[in-house]
Amino acid sequence: MAEVKRENFGHMPMEDGGGEVEKFVLQSDSVRVEILSLGCIIAALETRDRAKQFADIVLGFDTLEGYTRKHPFFGAVVGRVANRIAKGKFTMDGKEYQLFLNNGPNSLHGGARGFDKVLWSPQILPNGVCFYRLSPDGEEGYPGELKVWVTYTLNGSELAINYRAQTSKKTPISLTNHAYFNLAGQGSPDIYDHEISIEADSYLPVDDTKIPTGEVAAVQGTGFDLREPVQLGKHLKQFHLDGFDHNFCLPLGRARRLVARAHHPPSGRTMEVHTTQPGLQFYTGNNLDGSLKGKGAATYPKHSAFCLETQNWPDAVNKPHFPSPLLLPGEEYNHTTWLCFGTA
Repeated sequence: MAEVKRENFGHMPMEDGGGEVEKFVLQSDSVRVEILSLGCIIAALETRDRAKQFADIVLGFDTLEGYTRKHPFFGAVVGRVANRIAKGKFTMDGKEYQLFLNNGPNSLHGGARGFDKVLWSPQILPNGVCFYRLSPDGEEGYPGELKVWVTYTLNGSELAINYRAQTSKKTPISLTNHAYFNLAGQGSPDIYDHEISIEADSYLPVDDTKIPTGEVAAVQGTGFDLREPVQLGKHLKQFHLDGFDHNFCLPLGRARRLVARAHHPPSGRTMEVHTTQPGLQFYTGNNLDGSLKGKGAATYPKHSAFCLETQNWPDAVNKPHFPSPLLLPGEEYNHTTWLCFGTA
């Protein structure tokens, strides 16, 4: 059983609506995780290395102030729709919806004030915490009043994140957590010595604004073939890649399946990602530039962390041949992702 504690983490600035931010600490013998009621943010995640030493393996900030300023969604739950929607537009039942453009010509991760920037109502569970919020009809341009529950539970070395939602009107939805990982410990300069594998036979090529072109391309014979583990630094060089920021298309089906594995040979730390979701955005921190002061005064340069974001395919609301992101009244959105930590 995990131990669960709650403590105060600070107060939101008045211009952001005020309110107390709480921190919840979930701890087992092998994993310790801190989660905030602001944006359901994973603020710290400590796992053991081969020598049984703990290190915090996610990027973030020591104080609330870091999270209330502009940052690249460190550790947060993003929504109502994760990833990009082309031109911030979609049409449903003959009506066009226009969202806020916050990523060049596109809408990203829910808009100007997405799920990552709001306070959630927490409820402590025996081995975790459940966060709830009501997203009003029309929030950030999305139709329907949406009830959302995000539940974190820790069992031994496995952290489960369950997402549930119900809507009053048809709406697109795709929820994920945007944690940035470095298995050497946050603040380590790069992830080039990490080995990564992703169980995907195809991926989505993107245009120069990172919107999928619509093609579902085979990974075979390309730099996107990660079905066998690759050492990241070597692999990026070999294929002349600036990094990854792409959706990998996972085997279809709603059952739990292993979709990705990361291994840091020097420390021995491993992380497996299991999910019920149809897609996985693999991002190698290409836009990190060292300008943010993170935990313990660490700076976070380019390629100093990676994200494995389980979600629906980007811009699916505008691509009929992609898995549908639409949720109808009377239905329930229900997905789970499991992060399993160990050593090898």
